Amino acid sequence: MQFIDLKAQQSRIRDRIEANIRTVLDHGQYVMGPEIAELERRLAAAAGVRHATACASGTDALLMILMARGIGPGDAVFTTPFTFIATAEVIRLLGATPVFVDIDPATFNIDPDRLDAAISGFDAKAAGLTPRAVIPVDLFGLPADYDAVNAVARKHKLFVLEDAAQSFGATYRGRKACALGDAAATSFFPAKPLGGYGDGGMCFTDDDDMAEALVSIRVHGMGADKYDNIRIGINGRMDTLQAAVLLAKFEIFPEELTRRRAVADRYTEALEGVGVPRVPEDCRSAWAQYSILAENAGHREAIQDRLAAAGIPFAVYYPIPLHRQTAFRTLGYREGDFPVTEDCAARILSLPMHPYLEPGDQERVIGGVNGG
Repeated sequence: MQFIDLKAQQSRIRDRIEANIRTVLDHGQYVMGPEIAELERRLAAAAGVRHATACASGTDALLMILMARGIGPGDAVFTTPFTFIATAEVIRLLGATPVFVDIDPATFNIDPDRLDAAISGFDAKAAGLTPRAVIPVDLFGLPADYDAVNAVARKHKLFVLEDAAQSFGATYRGRKACALGDAAATSFFPAKPLGGYGDGGMCFTDDDDMAEALVSIRVHGMGADKYDNIRIGINGRMDTLQAAVLLAKFEIFPEELTRRRAVADRYTEALEGVGVPRVPEDCRSAWAQYSILAENAGHREAIQDRLAAAGIPFAVYYPIPLHRQTAFRTLGYREGDFPVTEDCAARILSLPMHPYLEPGDQERVIGGVNGG
């Protein structure tokens, strides 16, 4: 059994993938070839935004948007400690300071009430920092509560960057992920709901000026031509071959989302003795992961032992919250500062989740969790 079965997907569309790759080999435009613009056009339309800018990774997408916004030293950016390091890493790379906010235990996403309290209680003068932005994370494929987050951000005049690395294809109150903040970043890492055969990412925005800046930033701050650099940028381009693969995968993406939801529904109906993820009625998750909460660390270990004995793969996302990681030690946080995050990190466990998980294999997983 595979935790994420890319081979089953490839067997369906290998002819399309190979045809797209042959087209790239024939035209030879391996950097910024026509497939890049086509992918940008299709994904912008799917998300319902005016502009999509392809780039080399989801991390680069986050970084480029913050660069376009002018985030840097002396700025405070509010985000969650229950996420992959990239979310806060890009803040530090630009010399800005992440300010962590605890999560909602039901969704694992940033808690809007705690966010408001954190910003309202932030002593900018004492910290020597100016609040500039919020980065909510759509963890495991479920969008954060953006109406509430955006209201808080407007109240405090902050920019909202949607970290949609795991949520492309999800919806929130009739709106698509990647269209829920002032800008959004997603990832095409192979394990994502829409994943390539390597790294890749995309920036989304309705802001014309930001979109123009992003196009410049991804090619070393290029201006009228590549030797007219009008700003500091990065080498953030997506390879044309990755765009070719993603175009083939995007053709079956809506069907795969439906299949993911069917797998999630089967888990939710059959699992016992654990906390199962709950999706608000007005939302649809992309189900990048299906993550349960054991009763405690010991219960999680018992479940892991049963799954391992049965040859069933599993993962823990994320065992060490960001505020407790060595890279962020200088921020001065301590154990206990974010109790909901720390409690979830001690109990979280992710089960096999992909569109091609057979019901029989899923029953094995369920039996391993339930102890039957």
